[in-house]
Amino acid sequence: MPQALYRRYRPETFADVIGQDHVTEPLQQALRHDRIHHAYLFSGPRGCGKTTSARILARCLNCEQGPTPTPCGVCDSCQALARNGAGSLDVIEIDAASHGGVDDARELRERAFYAPASSRFKVYIIDEAHMVSREGFNALLKLVEEPPEHVKFVFATTEPDKVIATIRSRTHHYPFRLVPPGELSTYLAKVCEQEGVTVETGVLSLVVRAGRGSVRDSMSVLDQLVAGAAEDGLSYSGAIALLGYTDATLLDDTIEAFAAGDGAAAFQIVDRVLEGGHDPRRFAEDLLERLRDLIIIDAVPDAAGNILGEHPADELDRMRQQAAHIGAAELSRAADIVNTGLTEMRGATAPRLQLELICARVLLPAAEHGARGLAARLDRVERRMSITGTTGPAASPAATDPQAAASSTPAPAPATGARGAGPGSPEQPPRPAPSSAAAELSAPAPQTSRPAVAAPEGQAEPAPTTVPAEAAAAESSAAAAAVESSAAASAGPDGPAPVGDDTTLDLTTVRRMWPDVLEAVKGMRRFTWTLLSHNAQVAAVGGGRLTLTMVNAGARDSFTGGGSDEILREALIQVLGVDWKVEAIIDPSTTPSGASAPPAAAPAGRTAARGSAASAAAAGRAAGEPSPGLADDARTGPSPAEDDAAPSADDPDADDTAVTHQDLLARELGAKVIGEYDSH
Repeated sequence: MPQALYRRYRPETFADVIGQDHVTEPLQQALRHDRIHHAYLFSGPRGCGKTTSARILARCLNCEQGPTPTPCGVCDSCQALARNGAGSLDVIEIDAASHGGVDDARELRERAFYAPASSRFKVYIIDEAHMVSREGFNALLKLVEEPPEHVKFVFATTEPDKVIATIRSRTHHYPFRLVPPGELSTYLAKVCEQEGVTVETGVLSLVVRAGRGSVRDSMSVLDQLVAGAAEDGLSYSGAIALLGYTDATLLDDTIEAFAAGDGAAAFQIVDRVLEGGHDPRRFAEDLLERLRDLIIIDAVPDAAGNILGEHPADELDRMRQQAAHIGAAELSRAADIVNTGLTEMRGATAPRLQLELICARVLLPAAEHGARGLAARLDRVERRMSITGTTGPAASPAATDPQAAASSTPAPAPATGARGAGPGSPEQPPRPAPSSAAAELSAPAPQTSRPAVAAPEGQAEPAPTTVPAEAAAAESSAAAAAVESSAAASAGPDGPAPVGDDTTLDLTTVRRMWPDVLEAVKGMRRFTWTLLSHNAQVAAVGGGRLTLTMVNAGARDSFTGGGSDEILREALIQVLGVDWKVEAIIDPSTTPSGASAPPAAAPAGRTAARGSAASAAAAGRAAGEPSPGLADDARTGPSPAEDDAAPSADDPDADDTAVTHQDLLARELGAKVIGEYDSH
């Protein structure tokens, strides 16, 4: 009959015992120098080698060449005490769970005085010694204190505190420990190799996790998997299904939803957990362990592989990206929330409700007014400031003055070209402003005093003029008409061009495949990869579009103005097989809520030109003539010379805190942008 794996591979020498060098080495030294004590106490968790080490000790004591730390294995005593041996009359194993009374202790005491039958010593191995009653220990006390010279005692227990102090004081106590995961994984891999079983990557880590450091429990789990394995060996999916653990992809989706603040995706994952028959408590445990792994990776990214044990390289890279996107403070807060929810997930409360409440609390750091929520929000702000390069007290007046922050917030405005691009960069076509911008342009502008215009030579200098309300309204209407005509021209006569179908891909799938998309982008253009990996998050998919959130306007304009959107579009075709239009928006969480930016003052040159045009338009209307100057100004906007000389204050490209692609190249790659006609 086939035996269980833990019986077939039970160690026969101290050298075969794994993870207990702190016990086996002193015992071998004592055997080598003939300093054997008469009583030993082996304690420790179950399945870590206590009873096995007691048998090996008895074998070393009764070997014909002994006492020796390495039994010969060929004498009668060694053969009898071998793995499949018949046993020896002089090595008596007693199960204290059923023989722990005072009568059993008296019987043992009477038999102990008889000489061994054929061996050097008579060894009593008392397993589960904590089950011996107090009266039984008292009956054994005199024998354990002063035994005959041929008697040795080995007590094995998982609870040494329940062994009375008078017995413990007369023994040499050796505490056994759980086996480290790395050493246990290596041992299990060796067993699988000897059994001729093929194992997929990640299966042994699940076995070690299920065994919780116990060699016997891990061997039992591995035996169960091997018994039910197919011809191609042990598969990761089969081990996940049998052991009940959560799939790594499901945990990745949950972490990505937390990082993006996507409540819809998080609650869909909870629904998948319950519909898939997973245990909510087990899912919470696995999620807590993943958060612990991310905290370790964030703290020691270089040594995380050695600390976390067996993890594939691609999984470690993915977890590094997740830790960088979330941050240490939010990871710690999420781990505390999941741990508290896991403790409360018991009793008659619906487990689905508890799991959904856990996800809701993790997704709302702003709703928590304690120190943890404040630390999470500060961590998010610091990460964004480190990306935009606005760290330090002198970075922006908004850092110290809230009113300055409200007044310096730039209003969104349509880009008018590739202004600010480096030499050799492709010219950027004008983009239509959103509908909200058109509504703002169509609103009546307030009457403002315009500065005086320098008069030509030989003419009197005109006095400062004030623009009439009718002229301001006409200018705003003309600008709104220009925006609408530009949007209609970009859409074409038949509406917007159709883009790729995305019926088979949802937001969760795209986020899961996002690292592969970034790898494809990295092979095409490293600048685009740097921009996306540091500044972009997948916000939404649908309608043939992929929407990304950028940390600021500078990153968004660098992405759309440098052709990076086309690079990303080609990568999506290559990796996901979809032809999507890529849109980049500013992350709404980076804009201060409730702060409205006042209208910025126009530059002097442009204001003067428009003031002259408005005055000419007013004079033309009084004379009954059209005003082509104002219409041309509204249709075509300022000239390139004026635009370069005095950029608009509400243009995102003019923001000092914006990151251009030249800054990113210099910061990430150490590159220097050289113009086309530069001589040096």
